Amino acid sequence: MYGQAVEPEYESGELLTLAEIRRVHHLAMQPVWDVTPHPSATAQEGPGEFRRHDIRPFPGGMTPPSWVLVAGEMRGWLTRTTELRVAGVAFPEQVAELHCRFEQIHPFLDGNGRAGRLVLNLLLVRLGYPPVIIYKQQRARYLRALRRTDTGDCGELGELIARAILDNLYRFVVPAIAGPARLVPLAALATPGISSSALRAAAVRGALQAAKGPDGQWRSSRNWVDEYASTREKRLGRPRTRRETG
Repeated sequence: MYGQAVEPEYESGELLTLAEIRRVHHLAMQPVWDVTPHPSATAQEGPGEFRRHDIRPFPGGMTPPSWVLVAGEMRGWLTRTTELRVAGVAFPEQVAELHCRFEQIHPFLDGNGRAGRLVLNLLLVRLGYPPVIIYKQQRARYLRALRRTDTGDCGELGELIARAILDNLYRFVVPAIAGPARLVPLAALATPGISSSALRAAAVRGALQAAKGPDGQWRSSRNWVDEYASTREKRLGRPRTRRETG
């Protein structure tokens, strides 16, 4: 998504194009199609092509539009992306509504979830945000939030998207910009081996070099966390793995 975002193929004033959405679907689904093509697909419904089948109602009762309306619905969806207000407090819910609408249109015969989340991330990256990652353990909540958005309640899905954006901001973007010696929030320094809550506890008891700002948030550096982790592992009597050290 970053590669596509920094080499845009869209016209002035457009964040996305239909061609890009088709391309995203093709990239995501062609490897799957090569092994197990959809059994109901016609020759015109391969990866990157809009469906030519009507879709049964979803478990929650929502019915995607007829296939003959898909192209028009997607053009309308693209128009709505240009109406996003990035600095507005309602931005997460606006993004949630757009993402849900993509899934409601269900433009492809298969792979709409994967394509929809990739398109969502392409949109976010072009707007200056980190991508959203929906983890396997979040699947049930994500699907429940989509069903609630079908009814007009975007709150839960908007919150999930906002938290995922912040999570990736702290995990990947802030450390990459800050460098190993700069003070950053502890959430940006957590690893699979040491959680942010464990780092905070270490900072409170003085085991980790850190500073508490006027906003009440603890900050440390990658160098200090590495020193603490090394001392911690020696005390526990086992070496750190590469995965734990990040």
